[in-house]
Amino acid sequence: MPSSPKIPTTLNDQELNCDNLKQLLEQFWRWQQAQFFTGCDVSDLVHARSHYIDQLLCRLWDYFQLSQSTNLSLIAVGGYGRGELHPLSDVDILILATHSLTSDEEQQVSQFLTLLWDLKLEVGHSVRTLDECYQQGANDLTIATNLQESRLITGEKNNFEQLITYIHSEHFWPSETFFQAKLEEQRQRHARYHDTTYNLEPDIKTSPGGLRDIHTLAWIARRHFGATSLFEMSRYGFLTDAEYRELAECQAFLWHVRFALHLQLKRYDNRLTFAHQATVAESLGYHGEGNQAVEKMMKSFFRTLRRVSELNKMLLQLFEQAILENHDNEYITILDDDFQMQGSLIEARKPVLFQARPETILDLFLHITHNPNISGISAPTLRQLRTAKRRLNISLCELPEAREKFMALLRHPNVLDKAVPLMHLHGVFSAYLPQWSQIVGQMQFDLFHVYTVDEHTIRVLKNINKFNLEENRERHPISCRIFPSLAKKELLYLAAIFHDIGKGRGGDHSEIGAIESYQFCLDHGLSRPEAKLVSWLVEQHLLMSVTAQRRDIYDPDVITEFAKKVRDEERLSYLLCLTVADICATNSDLWNSWKASLLTQLFYSTQKALRRGLENPPDMRERIRHNQTQASALLIEKGFDKSAIQQLWLRFKADYFLRHNYQQIAWHGEHLLQHDNEQPLILVSHTQFSGGTEIFIHAADRPSLFATVVSILDKKNLSVHDAQVMSSKDHFALDTFLVLDQSGQAIAEDRHIAIIKAIGNALTNKPNKIKSKKIPKKLSHFNVPTQTSFILSKNRKRSMMELIALDTPGLLAKVGSVFAEQKLTLHSAKITTIGERAEDFFILTNEEGHALTIEQQEQLTDKLQKITSENCH
Repeated sequence: MPSSPKIPTTLNDQELNCDNLKQLLEQFWRWQQAQFFTGCDVSDLVHARSHYIDQLLCRLWDYFQLSQSTNLSLIAVGGYGRGELHPLSDVDILILATHSLTSDEEQQVSQFLTLLWDLKLEVGHSVRTLDECYQQGANDLTIATNLQESRLITGEKNNFEQLITYIHSEHFWPSETFFQAKLEEQRQRHARYHDTTYNLEPDIKTSPGGLRDIHTLAWIARRHFGATSLFEMSRYGFLTDAEYRELAECQAFLWHVRFALHLQLKRYDNRLTFAHQATVAESLGYHGEGNQAVEKMMKSFFRTLRRVSELNKMLLQLFEQAILENHDNEYITILDDDFQMQGSLIEARKPVLFQARPETILDLFLHITHNPNISGISAPTLRQLRTAKRRLNISLCELPEAREKFMALLRHPNVLDKAVPLMHLHGVFSAYLPQWSQIVGQMQFDLFHVYTVDEHTIRVLKNINKFNLEENRERHPISCRIFPSLAKKELLYLAAIFHDIGKGRGGDHSEIGAIESYQFCLDHGLSRPEAKLVSWLVEQHLLMSVTAQRRDIYDPDVITEFAKKVRDEERLSYLLCLTVADICATNSDLWNSWKASLLTQLFYSTQKALRRGLENPPDMRERIRHNQTQASALLIEKGFDKSAIQQLWLRFKADYFLRHNYQQIAWHGEHLLQHDNEQPLILVSHTQFSGGTEIFIHAADRPSLFATVVSILDKKNLSVHDAQVMSSKDHFALDTFLVLDQSGQAIAEDRHIAIIKAIGNALTNKPNKIKSKKIPKKLSHFNVPTQTSFILSKNRKRSMMELIALDTPGLLAKVGSVFAEQKLTLHSAKITTIGERAEDFFILTNEEGHALTIEQQEQLTDKLQKITSENCH
């Protein structure tokens, strides 16, 4: 590596000019950038930056005459203390004093620090006496950790040596206390990331498996053994040479990614967000069409995090045994010829058990699943497992003995809770199933998913397990009722394992998974009917979600078509459990009472249709009579005149009574019977309806009404999820909107009056032109091509249209304006947001009350393309 730019050995007043110093720092930054892109070892660059800052601080320390003081030492702490500075890393310094600063020293220190800030260096500083360091370090784990990595830059040496002597003494954070505190600190940090390395926008430093996990190992080793590097850790026998090289390789890779990220940013950040993944991948030399470069980089990144996580877990266990000295006293319980328990940890009794008989890897997890006293796997056995996986020359599923044990695992009642997370953590799914290794670290480029494909799949399995727990019955009442009664739960588990396994391979991932799951089931001894059920669940795993959220489930024909695809109640039950678990595993914020209500309604409507027989469609006239009769009874109880009620019913078309239940009809009727039709009537439900808040509007019908209302709701930060748009026989709108707030909940009652007033004002005044809102920054790097498709329906009088577009602010209002402009009547809308994508469903008729002609469909498509493209700029 060519020599880096130098800081002058002395600084005169002219050279001290802030602009000159900024130029020096800029030259160094450009030099580092050039060296990085020519393939220089990033470790050299990280240490070179630390050395360069050392030079700068020494020169400034001299310039401000701080070197003349026998009271002060300038000390690097934290990452800077380790000599590791990435382009945007904080420069953490401690100004150590033997006694309180004099007024002259205070002024000199202030000038020194002010200049550092003027140079735009991210300086983290503290000014403390020795006694203050002792006291604050003893009470604060972060300060104690930073002090442990202290390095003298310049100044009083004796002062620094006294500090080092103290912080390395037994009185300052005893090794056992420090170890336990660091273990808890890591546990809390991992919990912030849902205990997974596989978040789609990970933090290079603090995510599980990130650089901080390596730092934690180094801190503990330093505190207990005095080891100052990964290499020194290996000398104490905790790391084999191969593991040392692996950990060093992982650190170097993460440093490369972090360095490349910092070169792209203006402010310090370690999050590898969607906005920067492509440029970082390019900087690191990854290539490919579309997202291929990012996919390749992120797969390497996630696999590196997993390797660090595994080594971290293993080494912390070895540290615990050495530091807490409790291993030798643990009681050994023999489990069988191959395994024993030492304390609560399971371990192999033979040093090369897994290499000699690879199928015993499954026995390890069978013991863990079966024995509630086993809390984990011993470090030597983890080490053996890692070695055996690397030396496997075939997939475990090709071994007949392993297949039998795998199915025994899946049939065990504790498998989801005890075995599945550990098998994922330690790469056993990849060792067993070759297709699984292809989805490890597989990215999903949207705002809908928050995990990689493999992590999402594991969370589907974990969610299925929740259906067996009473504590989740309130959140998932139907799933918790159905799941325990499933005859063969392992079929559901297999469907979950394969449902996304085809992603990233081109083609329809559901079809790929269906084919592979069918063969897998047959190879593992399942019957053809069982294999067909698993295959069907994989192929149709999105069917129930799509039908509930993007189809008109009030329409009997929709229910009939769905029931025909499902065919029987057994499939319906399995599919419901898979669907709910899948939605909840996609994004922790995605599940809400609205989705629960939709799936509940679809499940029971389909169950009723299957029990009645698909050849016996429901009698619509009977449903209308039922709703009218029940609603009338409720209103009569409240003192309303029967004839007035009947007159009101005569104003409504049959569709109104089909698409509302009798409680809704009675609620509307109670207010309509007391209302003067000269003014709009706006009602907001006080109780949840289908998991959200219902807004009912009765007003003189006009083409722009839908667009006007959704525009107001958008301004109020409310999201419309369902709309029933209809008119009475005397041309009044009878529109119902089901809305949720930004947190996916029903609207708080203290907002009702403001919402009613805003809608009322909008309906009584001339409609304003809908203004475009600024697109949120998080959407700016997503491209969702606008797609419109018209779906064939048995009801030839209406057109069903799906719209897929970027979910920009005000989109629904603009779409409503296009309908009005084209003189189309909207009858129903289902609004679904999937991350950055709007996937909306509309039922429309033209001005004559008929389905749209081909020409009208083309005109509408063109208009929607235009307004959605405007929305993106």
